[in-house]
Amino acid sequence: MNSSDNALISVRDLAKTYQLGKQQVHALCGVTFSIERNEFLAVMGPSGSGKSTLLNLLGCLDTPTEGEYYLNGKQVSSFSDDELAQIRNNEIGFVFQTFNLLSRSTAFHNVELPSIYKGESKKKRAIRTLKALEMVEMTHRMHHRPSELSGGERQRIAIARALVNDPSLLLADEPTGNLDSKTGSEILSLFHKLHSQGNTIVMVTHDSTIAHQAERILHFRDGHIEKEVRKRV
Repeated sequence: MNSSDNALISVRDLAKTYQLGKQQVHALCGVTFSIERNEFLAVMGPSGSGKSTLLNLLGCLDTPTEGEYYLNGKQVSSFSDDELAQIRNNEIGFVFQTFNLLSRSTAFHNVELPSIYKGESKKKRAIRTLKALEMVEMTHRMHHRPSELSGGERQRIAIARALVNDPSLLLADEPTGNLDSKTGSEILSLFHKLHSQGNTIVMVTHDSTIAHQAERILHFRDGHIEKEVRKRV
């Protein structure tokens, strides 16, 4: 399979099977699809449908049992653990439901971390970090620790951290799950802004209202793509 020139992501027959004792669990059952550059895609499905497994595979946090996964023209499904770690840090930004911020570190340091792992100079890290904080309108809170921030502010810091290395792909796992509806709407507006600036976003959610913010929705059930919905423009 050759990766499409326009596709950021191409997967073919992607499958993941887990061995639980003597039982095999087929979490993902040979799915095939592609994601274009600058696309905003939502992945929906009930608990156990395979959407979280898919996110782990797309984020190079896990490797498939079968199938091929191309990201930015690279066949990452065949990469070693070290190569996957490099891809995760350079190509992918993660946004989690629970924020995953270091409680004793300032917002600035939390955002800076991926650039530290990348081995960049202090000056370059500072420039990248300030740019990411500006993108989420949080420069005025950069010296505060997570405990001094609201839930929405913490998620903005988490999004800035995901953006700091200028990734090819932004993966969001239930990004509004721990937020009230007003704050959740603000975070979704931020995702739309980032999308309009050229970011490719894949968002996992169980909430159909949130999923319909995206251009396209993949509905998963029992490890398969049940249906695909495209928003009419």
